Amino acid sequence: MTNHKPRNLPTASATEVTDEDEDSSPACVLVFNASDPSGAGGLAADVSAVASVGAHALSVVTGAYIRDTAEIFEHFAFDEEAVTEQARTILEDIQVQVIKVGFVGSPESVSAIAEIASDYSDVPLVAYMPNLSWWDEGQIDLYLDAFRELLLPQTTVLVGNHSTLWRWLLPDWNGDQSPSARDIAKAAGAMGVAYTLVTGIPLPDQFIDNVLASPQAVLGGEKFERFEATFCGAGDTLAAALAALIASGSDLAAATSEALSYLDRCLDGGFRPGMGNVLPDRMFWAQPEPESDDSP
Repeated sequence: MTNHKPRNLPTASATEVTDEDEDSSPACVLVFNASDPSGAGGLAADVSAVASVGAHALSVVTGAYIRDTAEIFEHFAFDEEAVTEQARTILEDIQVQVIKVGFVGSPESVSAIAEIASDYSDVPLVAYMPNLSWWDEGQIDLYLDAFRELLLPQTTVLVGNHSTLWRWLLPDWNGDQSPSARDIAKAAGAMGVAYTLVTGIPLPDQFIDNVLASPQAVLGGEKFERFEATFCGAGDTLAAALAALIASGSDLAAATSEALSYLDRCLDGGFRPGMGNVLPDRMFWAQPEPESDDSP
């Protein structure tokens, strides 16, 4: 079991900017993720979600997807030195309140980001683990091993779908029922993770549960009706919004509730720009109100 001291979550006072001229500046979130030309997930999701909830994203490109709105065909990872130089250059200029890590493409980049995170150990880290079933099995194993060993010990909040986290963290689970959010949080906690947000837990009657848990307790959650459409980009959207809300000073329970509500509205306003899946509308609030049918 990893001996890990959880990173402190910021309080509202901890995120205040000390320079009087910068009191109105938004909180800054350093995000590591891949470029996604479809706009479904990756950095496109991070930047728009972070901005939508009132923070500013400092985006570090870790690679590029070859994909459309239906599926991911390939991913080209950046050299870890390029990832490191991007991050360290901006960190020397701007104080960040939270680090958010998405898919970074290679064990080498995981290692580089873990080294950066260790140098900023007072900054909370939100990590999102997506479904990697599109990738080569050997690459998946190497990536997950590196993430488990190097980044989880530095992770404040781990975000992921129930089935994804179950397969990764509890591969030998043989209970009569599927593992609970707290079971998954205990497994993550053994690696050093303080909190785990488990999404997409199946419930009866077409509902799903989303639960925030620590190894010791369930801390909160939100139940939502399952949408009939198939979405892509929901996980990155949720994790980015959560990171931004924490960065802006919300406590973890409030940030989780607000991030889940934000995601629900993004999905409710989802759109289908191509022939594949539906994308979350992360800027739903900027859409014009529908015209009233009432005559003057």
